[in-house]
Amino acid sequence: MFGGMDRVRQRRTSGWIWGGAIGLAALGVAALLAGDEIRRAASRIVGVEAQRAPVAPRPPHLPAAQRTAIEGGRVVVVLTPEERARIGLETARRPSESHPIEIQAYGSVLDLARVTELTNSYATATAQLQTAQARVEVSRAAFQRAKSLGAYATQVQIETTEGTFQTDQAALAAAQSQVRTLSATAQQEWGPVIGRGIVERSGLVTRLIERADFLVQVTLPPGEALKGPPGAAFAEVPPQSERVPLRFVSAATRTDQRIQGLSAFYTVSGDSGLLPGMSTLAFITASRAAVGVLVPEEAVVHWQGGAWFYRAVGEAGFARHALGADPALSGDGFVVADLTNETEIVLRGAQALLSEEMKAQAQASGGADDD
Repeated sequence: MFGGMDRVRQRRTSGWIWGGAIGLAALGVAALLAGDEIRRAASRIVGVEAQRAPVAPRPPHLPAAQRTAIEGGRVVVVLTPEERARIGLETARRPSESHPIEIQAYGSVLDLARVTELTNSYATATAQLQTAQARVEVSRAAFQRAKSLGAYATQVQIETTEGTFQTDQAALAAAQSQVRTLSATAQQEWGPVIGRGIVERSGLVTRLIERADFLVQVTLPPGEALKGPPGAAFAEVPPQSERVPLRFVSAATRTDQRIQGLSAFYTVSGDSGLLPGMSTLAFITASRAAVGVLVPEEAVVHWQGGAWFYRAVGEAGFARHALGADPALSGDGFVVADLTNETEIVLRGAQALLSEEMKAQAQASGGADDD
């Protein structure tokens, strides 16, 4: 009896266990199904929201090729008219023609204390000469009167007047020698033009003494020479290197020991900005010429140890062109001999073009960004 009751309890217990397990399994399936529904619903919501929200565009990156291009192995900077106006780009068409060559020389503004000293010394010597001449005239007349008196003049009177006359003659000779010596010294030190001006106290020397003009000694590079009289000449006034005209005086009687070239004397206006003791660059027009396109000095930019300028390429492009190792100088510019046709040169804005080109190169190498 008790055995039957135990089997009944076991069946009931087993039923309860199986029923609980089945219930738990059902709940797990329901939870899984509910989780899948939740995930699908959330995905639908996210998808709808993603469709509704506008996609933010990525910030544009200006590639190097937008403003530069490679044509014929060279970098060309391409600018729109608005960009050209923004950087102040100015160009001009320059023909290929013959240009007189300028020789670069070296100038020194001289101290004119020696010119003043020689001028004053010569004036003093001239006055002494005139005094000596007057004394000779007086003593000669006295000696002649004493001699004409005959028996009425004593021997002492004759000897005295004769001695005075001879003394004055010696003083006159000394005064004449002093004048000749100073004249020769002036020409030896300063050449025939300034030397004669010291003797004659010409307007040239007067302006130098009064500092209305200054004297500049211009020395050519060693081995350089001018055929015939020099042409126009200019000097650069530091620090802006403004050009002022020089007026040729004569060949110099000495050279600059630092340069050891042929020298000449020039005058420059006293209000030019140059002062005695200054050194400056000078440019003398030679008789020979060079053929090419004239590039102004202000159009030149310097990069990596070289000198460059920009010229127009196509309708809106500009390419960097080498100035050359030793271009001829002419009229405050450089003669580029390898340009044989009329060329449009960038006069202002070359530095901005160089910056744009360098910026494009940095972008190409993965460096800086473009603004």
